[in-house]
Amino acid sequence: MKQTIKLFSVAVIAAVVSIAGYKALETETNTSPKKVTTTVKPINLTPTNYTSNSSYKTVDFSLAAEKTVDAVVHVISTTVSSVPTNMMDYFRGSGRPRLQQGSGSGVIISPDGYIITNDHVIDNASQLEITLNNNAKYTASVIGTDPKTDIALLKIETDTPLPYIPFSDSNNVKLGEWVLAVGNPFRLTSTVTAGIVSAKSRDLDQTNGKSQSFIQTDAAVNQGNSGGALVNTKGELIGINTAITSQTGSYVGYSFAVPSNIARKVVEDIMEFGEVQQAILGISASSLNSDIANKLDIKQTQGVYVADLEKGGAAEKGGLKKGDVIINLDGVEIQKFADLTGYLGSRRPKDTVAISVIRDGEQQSVDVILKKLDVYEIKDIGVEVAQTLPDVLKRFDLEGGVSVKRILRPDLSRYSLEGAIITKIDDKEVGSIADVREIMKTRGANQPIKMTFVSRKGETYNYIFR
Repeated sequence: MKQTIKLFSVAVIAAVVSIAGYKALETETNTSPKKVTTTVKPINLTPTNYTSNSSYKTVDFSLAAEKTVDAVVHVISTTVSSVPTNMMDYFRGSGRPRLQQGSGSGVIISPDGYIITNDHVIDNASQLEITLNNNAKYTASVIGTDPKTDIALLKIETDTPLPYIPFSDSNNVKLGEWVLAVGNPFRLTSTVTAGIVSAKSRDLDQTNGKSQSFIQTDAAVNQGNSGGALVNTKGELIGINTAITSQTGSYVGYSFAVPSNIARKVVEDIMEFGEVQQAILGISASSLNSDIANKLDIKQTQGVYVADLEKGGAAEKGGLKKGDVIINLDGVEIQKFADLTGYLGSRRPKDTVAISVIRDGEQQSVDVILKKLDVYEIKDIGVEVAQTLPDVLKRFDLEGGVSVKRILRPDLSRYSLEGAIITKIDDKEVGSIADVREIMKTRGANQPIKMTFVSRKGETYNYIFR
């Protein structure tokens, strides 16, 4: 009994102590100071949208392929070359005939059988065979060619209307736009490949003064695609596939097409005039960049800098001045020289062009009436000539002559003929391009050509071309 009373007493005392401790702790807690809440200033972050408000559209190439594949043809060109069998054959330019065949593509551009292709596809061909997508075969005739733009116009005769591809405005082509290349690579007919526009106004050769302005695409283009169609997703022609950059001759990532505006203008000129009417501004110019801008002490790093003007030329008469920076032609932005030449390649002599320039730090506008560049290609030797300006003739004390404007054969580049003046052909006096045309018409084929030149240093020399 006593033991029970002791345990009960201990329990009561422990409970009293516990209650007292709790009360003391509660009092201490209630009397302690309150915590101070610090307000943290929020960080202003730029909102990021991970979703697009634009509706997603799947690109469908089937419509464009259906509209164009039947209008792209296979071009087989047959050339005849002479293989010398002895030294006399070599000097005479004769020998045993040898047939060679080449393959390319072409684009039907009208229901009555006009076909556009590359000049290099049909160059020197003695016979041209056209195969349609339905395997029908035709013999084509050459209506005209323009080696400078690498465009040729063919014609086949047919009683039934043919499918054709309409031209589109290549100035409206946008970077990143989907395109299709249609052609016959490796003689695989009716081949369609897809890609995007990688660049515009691409100049592949900036060393010899050629006027180039290609549409660059990553659509696969190979041997045999030359002369084929580059079309948009509507099935409209925006370019003629012409070249690739490759050390092997096969596609490695990029291909190039002549813009449709240039190709169309060449074709229309050939049909109307029989030759291409090239319009020129009459300026010496170059593209701008930071280094050139610093040397010229100007602020513009894009555009075309006018270094000099041809006396009496279109630009001088229209009000352009040396030192102007051309930034716009008829609303088309000009960032580099290829933009300028590409746009002019789609215009004709006597066209009026509205030109925006930066002059003395201010933008100004002038209207220029383009003039015709009178040139003639001497195909027998591979040079392009133009009428020599009067002040140049006076400088060398010459009464007449034509100047070599462009070398068309790589093997002639070592002779430094560009800029030289031709005064005689086969010992006949040359005073103008008309004289050159007449001489070349009357001379026999495969005969050696003797030419008298006056170099840019005033030295006179003769060359015999075989």
